[in-house]
Amino acid sequence: MPRFLSSRSDSRLILLPWQLPLETWPRENLVALPRGISRHVVRFIKVGASVYAAKEVIENLALHEYRMLTDLRRLDAPAVEPVAVVTNRVDEDGAPLDPVLLTKHLEFSLPYRVLFDQGVRPETVTRLVDAMVVLLVRLHLIGFLWGDVSLSNVLFRRDAGAFAAYLVDAETAELHDALSTGQRENDLAIATINLYGEFLDLESGRMLDPSLHPLKLVDSIMQRYRDLWAELTGAEEFSGEETYRIENRVRRLNKLGFDVAELDLNTTQDGSTIRIQPKVVDAGHHSRRLLRLTGLDTEENQARRLLNDLATYSYRTGQQEGDEAVVAHRWLTECFQPVVNAIPPELHGKRDAAQLFHEILDYRWYQSEHESREVPLIEATHGYIRDVLHSLPDERQTLTQIAPHADERLPANPFDPSKGFAEDEEPMPADPWDTGEQPAVDPGFLDIAALRAKAKRKKR
Repeated sequence: MPRFLSSRSDSRLILLPWQLPLETWPRENLVALPRGISRHVVRFIKVGASVYAAKEVIENLALHEYRMLTDLRRLDAPAVEPVAVVTNRVDEDGAPLDPVLLTKHLEFSLPYRVLFDQGVRPETVTRLVDAMVVLLVRLHLIGFLWGDVSLSNVLFRRDAGAFAAYLVDAETAELHDALSTGQRENDLAIATINLYGEFLDLESGRMLDPSLHPLKLVDSIMQRYRDLWAELTGAEEFSGEETYRIENRVRRLNKLGFDVAELDLNTTQDGSTIRIQPKVVDAGHHSRRLLRLTGLDTEENQARRLLNDLATYSYRTGQQEGDEAVVAHRWLTECFQPVVNAIPPELHGKRDAAQLFHEILDYRWYQSEHESREVPLIEATHGYIRDVLHSLPDERQTLTQIAPHADERLPANPFDPSKGFAEDEEPMPADPWDTGEQPAVDPGFLDIAALRAKAKRKKR
């Protein structure tokens, strides 16, 4: 009988075929969803209306990653939600099977390769790397040492005109009270190597715009990281007559989406110089405020856009002096909810509600400019559904196999993109780790067999 380590109970998981290697699970237990290429066997499994990502990995790594993801959720960091680790698995002949780490599928999220497959403009690539920079800075601020920074270990969700990035792999991670400069630099060095390789791979597959150069992209990521880190943590000195700069610093951080929970202020004895440095910086300034006012749980840029519309609504209806919570409730019932309710059920998988509202506001502005009149919100909603939404691909995939368009290639295995395409004339290169013919490695370095043997000895 398999053993479940879990903080949330879902008894339906017990009935799944844990006695089978994950690679051979029946298709009725699986759902084809976009995912990146992994060195482990990864599948999406369905349990009723729930979808979980399942990764087969040796026990010590599975338990470590489960604990790291649990810590990230506790710290409100952007990461996938851990569900369980399934251990003590044996096949029908009694031979041991690797444990499975289960995480909750992040709705409306896409791996970077899927985004590039759809065709990505240079400015969209900029938004993607910006999202990853913000993710890495947020993780470093809470003392999280990733150890394997890469695009492959990130999922992206649309966030108004930008993207939000979520960590999806924490096998090599460590959590500390704070990171030293050396630890952060080590993560950046790993990021440089991994990102450069991924961009070269995209370039060789003709998925990267010719105007984008892999090395320049990596250099820009490193520079953006250092600029954001300096803004969030750097010290600033000014004269005692420029105290307004304290508020300016806080406003700049709020504009970036961060709250300053504590400031370190030092003043010289004569009061001529003040030194200011943020000590605790929390991400999610706008999303927390929107959640408090309306109960809507959104990404940061979506929250900023919705708050701006709330402010406009307050001005248009003459409620600037009214109670903020009351005005927010009226905006929710008179503006936001009617728009969401107008979306046909069969189109709900195109975008999440906050993203839809943001895009409809953009559509409304464009139509108002085009027609030289103020287009009503509901009229703009119906126009957006007709002109835009119908043609968009689903980003919350259904629990059915993904069917390609007529001009797309059919994957050999829709549950595993690493298997290539059905019509490829040449077979996919054999992975020596899958065939059992493991490549030669230095003794003690990534010796999977030795790690498994060591784990068995510990159980005894």
